[in-house]
Amino acid sequence: MFMSISTTGSAESPATDLGFLLHKHPGKLQRFTTSHGEAHVFYPEAGDELCTAALLLDVDPIALVRKGRGKGRGGSPDFALAQYVNDRPYAASSLLAVALRTVFRSAMKGECRARPELPGSARALRIALPAVPANGAGEGGGPAMMARLFEPLGWRVEAVAVPLDEAFPEWGESRYVRIELAAESVRLSDALQQLYVLLPVLDGAKHYWVAPDEVDKLLAAGEGWLADHPERALITRRYLSRRWSLTRTAMERLELARLAEADDREVEEIDNAVADEPDETAQEHPAAPGTKAAPEHAADPEKQPSLAEQRRAAILTALRETGATKVADLGCGQGELIGALLKDARFTGILGVDVSVRALRVAARKLRLERLPERQAARVTLAQGALTYTDERLKGFDAAVLCEVIEHLDPPRLPALESAVFGSARPGAVVVTTPNAEYNVRWESLPAGAVRHADHRFEWSRAEFRAWAERVASAYGYAVELRPVGPQDPEVGPPTQLALFRLADDVAENDDNTTTPTPEGGDPR
Repeated sequence: MFMSISTTGSAESPATDLGFLLHKHPGKLQRFTTSHGEAHVFYPEAGDELCTAALLLDVDPIALVRKGRGKGRGGSPDFALAQYVNDRPYAASSLLAVALRTVFRSAMKGECRARPELPGSARALRIALPAVPANGAGEGGGPAMMARLFEPLGWRVEAVAVPLDEAFPEWGESRYVRIELAAESVRLSDALQQLYVLLPVLDGAKHYWVAPDEVDKLLAAGEGWLADHPERALITRRYLSRRWSLTRTAMERLELARLAEADDREVEEIDNAVADEPDETAQEHPAAPGTKAAPEHAADPEKQPSLAEQRRAAILTALRETGATKVADLGCGQGELIGALLKDARFTGILGVDVSVRALRVAARKLRLERLPERQAARVTLAQGALTYTDERLKGFDAAVLCEVIEHLDPPRLPALESAVFGSARPGAVVVTTPNAEYNVRWESLPAGAVRHADHRFEWSRAEFRAWAERVASAYGYAVELRPVGPQDPEVGPPTQLALFRLADDVAENDDNTTTPTPEGGDPR
């Protein structure tokens, strides 16, 4: 099993810097022990203008049999059928990928103590692999797969199928490909990480049991390139040996990484919708007007519904008024509103969207989707997505709900949400709820000037919410009606404010009344 890495240079920047990057001296032949044989590193050519490092992996076929039998831990299905006669010693596969990580560990991390400035610099590289299995298994193998995997990463791919036997061309081509990759400007660490992932993908099999920690290995090696790769689903599926539970987990985490990078935020900031522990606060049971809010445990749920329950009731009332049957809950969290929608047979299609993978898992568990009758479960779809990007999945709904969502966005991101929901998805109606900042003075446990949740980026007064709602309605052709949710305080208004947007044409057809009424209580703020 053989691979070579070549680079060019000059007297000022010699090609032999490759030795520093690989942590392997060009003047020495070095040998390393791996779990399935020995790896040798040597330099067929080492000069200022051209330097080539070679990795030769001498696989011990007996060790393969001893360390892995069949499909058990440490084994592979291929070996159960052909334990002693197989292509593992010769064709680049997961064995070579593991050897890369063993022999060039520091180079893959981008570390070089002797010349710390080198790893961060891109340079011309050429990588040659004389025999790579490209078993498509129904997914389009051969040279075409090589191009699909490497060209999006900036590589120029030269791939030639190896014939079964050159003396008998009529026998056709084998499943092996001779490949050369060339790039004018690439970091060596990136190239090695890509090979570490894509060699097992091309082979479609691994010589060891794929455990859950393989997801972490994949995401670590794919950082910075895999999330945006057009074939990331194929790469993830084949790297994880088609273990669907692991593939689903990896794809969810890749999508989070992509969204975080697009928003220039940390993944933890995005995937924070489910708290580690329930946050039981006084805010769920607002006080009557003129009094201080009491702690939740002091309230009697039978006498007074929680604010969350009142909020869901107000949303359901608004949705029923619109006549909607297909509803998208955007920022569905743990699925409380979806559960309420499921109880009403008029809502025949329900989509729950959230950026948080954890939130969607909790929602699926709380809704017991796997235990629901097939007809009932078919009404609900949960999907991961960011509301600040246009999404074809959001189109075609009668109504959309943004329940306590907008305040979790940084204000500069609000125009993107407005465009995605009101402009692109454009449902017949949109229901938006958000806290009324003026009411915060009624929360006894809330310090002056604080917001109700640590993740709230802002909280609006009634005047601010009205101004935003009217601007959005005017910009996207909707009529808007503002409503209070919760007990109405004569001084500061309700704890929650609701806006019901309806397409202006629909409103005109129904009742020829597109004016915006004053909120209950007569205060237009």
